[in-house]
Amino acid sequence: MTLPVIKTERLYRQIANVIMAGITRGDFVAGGLLPPERELAKQLGVSRSSVREALIALEMT
Repeated sequence: MTLPVIKTERLYRQIANVIMAGITRGDFVAGGLLPPERELAKQLGVSRSSVREALIALEMT
């Protein structure tokens, strides 16, 4: 029996996608300030380091 490959997305990438979706929806103003890392982490239920990694990834795109 062959099992299908399960693709998982890294947590920082999921966070980056949530932030990008918020920008697209207008929750965050493009070019404006995002909430502090600590607040984003609390809202998303993740660590600040994961949020920081997501923000770095977004800066690179």
